[in-house]
Amino acid sequence: MALELARDSLVERLRRYKRVRPSRITVVFDGASKAGFGRGQSQEKGIRVIFSGQGETADTAIKRMCAQEGKNLTVVTSDRALARAVSSAGAVAIDVEEFEARLEMALSLEAKGEDGEEGRDKGERAVGTLKKGPSKRPCKSERRRQDRLRKV
Repeated sequence: MALELARDSLVERLRRYKRVRPSRITVVFDGASKAGFGRGQSQEKGIRVIFSGQGETADTAIKRMCAQEGKNLTVVTSDRALARAVSSAGAVAIDVEEFEARLEMALSLEAKGEDGEEGRDKGERAVGTLKKGPSKRPCKSERRRQDRLRKV
């Protein structure tokens, strides 16, 4: 029961995130551990939810998705082995803590107003949270990764 509540809470937070940062979001959960619970997918609150099949882990399902749609995916994971596999398939992997920070920022913008523009003159631009560092240009793969992450 607690696991179902945690899943529902995650889907709700992602739904709120999607209102601020529109993008296709898919969540993959392990379904293999539940006896008689087969592979399946559904749409909940605008979020695609996938349960891995019997004898398959969520990691395996994610790797399969990356093999099919690699360059179009961004995967949030704290599993280093999965992050390497995802990156080698052409997808971008970001750490859970990094995504959590983005999620919290988006949810705080939602609380202030739909687009976070409240209280600003039209000529003013938003102040970013990213600090400028050394003027050294990142490598091409890192620039591609950063471009993809800006869209998340």
